[in-house]
Amino acid sequence: MLVDGLSAALRALSFVALFQATGAAIYLACFGELLVATRRAVQRLALKSALVAIVLLIVQYLFEAARMGGELASVMDRDLQALALHSPAALALAVRVIGLAVLALTLRAKSKPGIALVVAATSVVLLGFTLMGHTASHSPRWLLVPLLLAHLLVVAFWFGALVPLRLATRFEAPRTAGAAIEAFSTAATWIVPALLVAGVALAAVLLGDFAGLRTAYGQALIIKFGGFALLMGLAALNKWRLGPGVTSGDARVTRNFRRSLQVEYVLIAAVLTVTAIMTTFFSPD
Repeated sequence: MLVDGLSAALRALSFVALFQATGAAIYLACFGELLVATRRAVQRLALKSALVAIVLLIVQYLFEAARMGGELASVMDRDLQALALHSPAALALAVRVIGLAVLALTLRAKSKPGIALVVAATSVVLLGFTLMGHTASHSPRWLLVPLLLAHLLVVAFWFGALVPLRLATRFEAPRTAGAAIEAFSTAATWIVPALLVAGVALAAVLLGDFAGLRTAYGQALIIKFGGFALLMGLAALNKWRLGPGVTSGDARVTRNFRRSLQVEYVLIAAVLTVTAIMTTFFSPD
């Protein structure tokens, strides 16, 4: 149980770093030209997050042998590590690390990263999620894989923008910060609903019927959907009330906007943690 708990914790931390890296890179590629004072800071954030994610992913993968052996000492067991090397976890790790490495190299360039290259690298990173876990062991794969990729891309887009937007409200001129917020909100209005559609479709395929909601896996899904409902409420508040107030330079509104972003960040990180727990301990079956 201790080994599984540590593995789930490392998985959750790797999820946060991975989505921070890919999402901040997407934000930079899409909206970087709107930033003046914070463009380099966002670039460094994405680069450092990618490197941290690589380390966390490797450490979490090493725990696969410990989970097989049921004790921490099994991390040093060569036979179990060899077994893990031929598992889907090894392939998923390789794909994610390659994608993150390409993303890191792209972010080291002085110029703004191209949208096509960032989306391609991010897609490779997220493809690792389709190589193991519940979508890899359930049918129909032709439907589950694109649904999962769409779901994860939207999570990266949303989560990765929160810190850059907060930086913009602190260090950019009010008009510049307002333009960055408006550009993201306009795009999010069309993109974020796909998160709900893909999430509901994935749940329907994996659970099969409403009886599945009574399982541990189903209960975790309900928690995730509850978190999504709270996030949508905050997003609406930011778009229609707080965001426009930032442009005017209202210090009180700007502080409230930053707090709202912080709450969104914590909620999404909590949802990612629930996902890590689900994929470690539970199954839809």
